[in-house]
Amino acid sequence: MGFPCLFVLLILAPTVAWSQAWSQGIPRLTRGNSLAVEKENDFLVSPNGTFSSGFYKVGTNAYCYSIWFTNSVNRTVVWMANRDRPVNGKRSKLTLQRNGNLALTDKDSSVVWSTNTFTDEGVQAQLLETGNLVLVNEANTTIWKSFDSPTDTLLPSQLLTKNTTLVSMRSPGTYLSGFYNLKFDDNNILDLIFNGPLISSIYWPNSAFTVFLNGRTPYNSSRRAYVNASGLFRSSDTFKFNASDYGVGPKRRLTLDYDGILRLYSFDEPTRLWKISWLPAGLDNCTVHGLCGPNGICVNRPRQKTCICPNGFRRNDPSDWIKGCSPLFNLSCDRNELDFMELPNTDYYGYDLVTYGIGISLQECRNRCLSDCKCKGFGYSTDGQGECFPKGNLLNGHNMPGKYVSMHIKIPRGKINSSAELEMARINYLNCSAAAVVLGGDNANGEKPTKNRYMKYLISLAGSFAVIETVFISLGWWYVFRRHVHEELANLGCIVLALGFKRFTYAELKRATRNFKQEVGKGGFGSVFRGVLDDERVVAVKRLEGVLQGDAEFWAEVSIIGRINHRNLVKLQGFCAENEHKLLVYEYVENGSLDKLLFNDPGTASILQWDQRYNIAVGTAKGLSYLHEECLEWVLHCDVKPQNILLDDQFEPKVADFGLSKLFKERHDTKFSRVRGTRGYLAPEWMMNLKIDAKADVYSYGIVLLELLTGKSASDYLSASVSDSSYCNHLVQWVAKQMEQEGLEKIIDPRLNDVYDREKLDRMVKVALLCVAENRDTRPPMSKVVKLLTAHDHESSQDESISD
Repeated sequence: MGFPCLFVLLILAPTVAWSQAWSQGIPRLTRGNSLAVEKENDFLVSPNGTFSSGFYKVGTNAYCYSIWFTNSVNRTVVWMANRDRPVNGKRSKLTLQRNGNLALTDKDSSVVWSTNTFTDEGVQAQLLETGNLVLVNEANTTIWKSFDSPTDTLLPSQLLTKNTTLVSMRSPGTYLSGFYNLKFDDNNILDLIFNGPLISSIYWPNSAFTVFLNGRTPYNSSRRAYVNASGLFRSSDTFKFNASDYGVGPKRRLTLDYDGILRLYSFDEPTRLWKISWLPAGLDNCTVHGLCGPNGICVNRPRQKTCICPNGFRRNDPSDWIKGCSPLFNLSCDRNELDFMELPNTDYYGYDLVTYGIGISLQECRNRCLSDCKCKGFGYSTDGQGECFPKGNLLNGHNMPGKYVSMHIKIPRGKINSSAELEMARINYLNCSAAAVVLGGDNANGEKPTKNRYMKYLISLAGSFAVIETVFISLGWWYVFRRHVHEELANLGCIVLALGFKRFTYAELKRATRNFKQEVGKGGFGSVFRGVLDDERVVAVKRLEGVLQGDAEFWAEVSIIGRINHRNLVKLQGFCAENEHKLLVYEYVENGSLDKLLFNDPGTASILQWDQRYNIAVGTAKGLSYLHEECLEWVLHCDVKPQNILLDDQFEPKVADFGLSKLFKERHDTKFSRVRGTRGYLAPEWMMNLKIDAKADVYSYGIVLLELLTGKSASDYLSASVSDSSYCNHLVQWVAKQMEQEGLEKIIDPRLNDVYDREKLDRMVKVALLCVAENRDTRPPMSKVVKLLTAHDHESSQDESISD
């Protein structure tokens, strides 16, 4: 069983390589000359090589003309000319035209960006040691500079003025303009602003305080701010700060990051990484507006955030939390048909209705909201002040332990259960293996997560569990809670609920499995046994072998698996951690794994029919899409294969075995270890030791699709030599050859006796070949795979509804 993974490792390139790259750049661009996107050595360098300026790849065959720190890991970009209009990777150019205009043109010669400078004088483009790209004339007068049009970063000696704005990037790895701005407002105050698709609001400085209480003044209308090389920041509204490592030495940058937080970074020369040397006081992940969109709730964790939808709401866009959540119900104005769902320690900031009040009862606050059709819910203070905050919109939701407000969301009566444990949601880093994998954001310092940091987090988590447990014992409700909470909360998706799944004793599981007698499966991580619990539930108990972690760390990490819930994923129901005994308890899936039915002998009666194979393909794609894009934002499986796809009594697929590689992270990894996947299903990037992302799962899924179509196992097409780097493509090559020589029908499993849907067959073949493309950038994401496989199905159902 492979494990979903969510963790960050930076791949360090040798300094020598960067030095060589610098030496190959050019110091200036003169009139009539160009920099071509295809030529790797066509870029400008600053006099001492601190900065480079050239074409920077931002996507598949997409480039932006950029400035970056030459020696930083992965080239930290500080400016882009065309961040919202990338150019093609072929025939695009940056040209200093003879009329003095610096223009960026796409492959069709259309102008994407230019400086709009026109002069008959001699002009040249230079990249200064400050990181400023300038056009200078023969008199050495600057006629244009990049410092006048910043993107998301302010460099030392660069001014932020009334005419300039820092705009964040959209998300990690997405350089499009984001939704957060740093700019001076009309009152001469430097603000951080959420400028979203629907609303705009200031979230820093805290608008609950006056300008003067925030230490600002509106009287200086010059509107100028800067940071210098020593790490000193000064603004005309009197806002100021010093870097924690104040003084001349490290290179610095002030960046408005994609999460809406302004950070000052200092460059560490030995590691070539950035360290945070200043953060705005009082601004944490969930204080930022708009992070989770309308109706969404930001759950605050140290140096990171989790976005969730309240129970009864659905995420609008799996790839973009800014779009928030939508209710799965309609509200009437009849108060007799309405109720409220309570969310403790939760509030939606702003958008209070005029029916706000203080010193009133909870019942009165409830009645005010019920009587107002515009009221979507109300917040009520729990500090004894009796403050009532009816809400016209549910925006800027956040949940924090110790927040003295409970949110009550208006819902149809009797339709939705309470979601009282939202504060337990959290994010964890998950490893696929010891290989270099890049899947998500860095920690707050831009560094790789360390074991000490992770252990501190685990200790904090364990402490939280202990506090919760103590409270329940003191109230006398521990027994009741333990017996009933799992059943009530098991369907809350990816939210970790403190005791949302059971911790079994070893004696319980030994009794349930009759001393581990009925083995139903065996994998690289251990054996699986059928068991019957005391409440008569049938379960699958996996006895893990070789886990090196202690009980507390194991407990914390299996809780990650326990919160994942989707109809096409096997559900973890509990675990056991007693010294050397480490076991996982899963739901029991009746028909076993796909390989046992798919690769049966031709004479076997139980053959998977066409409709079953198609439904398995679609269901598996939906499960993987959920892992990749909906659950905890980025989760990989890392070992997709038929053995890890289980079939229930209705032949509905359930993807299994995500989660275990994290528990074995201390084991020595080999080139084709069990942690890193299974031969025959590994994407080409595994063999080339490249970073692994979601497209590796897409490749493995493509191989499974080919197996469903052909009835042939990828393991039958392996070469004898592990050193043969192309072995995993042999089934793909066989399919391609058969289709070319004999036609599509020749690849179909003969046991189907030519009974299949031709249109669905075409779709599955096309999707499979897209998924197993050598170039991972051309493989579709799993959400797109689902759409491609079911597109015609949706159209047909729509046509039927129209005809009805």
